Amino acid sequence: MPSSCKELRAELVECVLKSNCVLVDGLTPQECLRAENEYRVPAECAAIKRSFFECRRGMLDMRNRFRGNKS
Repeated sequence: MPSSCKELRAELVECVLKSNCVLVDGLTPQECLRAENEYRVPAECAAIKRSFFECRRGMLDMRNRFRGNKS
């Protein structure tokens, strides 16, 4: 994984681990990120998740592979 996505991934993990979904509800981070539990995760984590998705998708897009991900 390129270094540009590693930072977003680490930020997403940290955000989810600090959320009430993990701390109060006792769900795993993977369960918290599923679509049926997205209301339990703060909007900040959802925005980071979307950014991480866009970063990962950019790695597969041939136009961006040569130009690099937008930072």
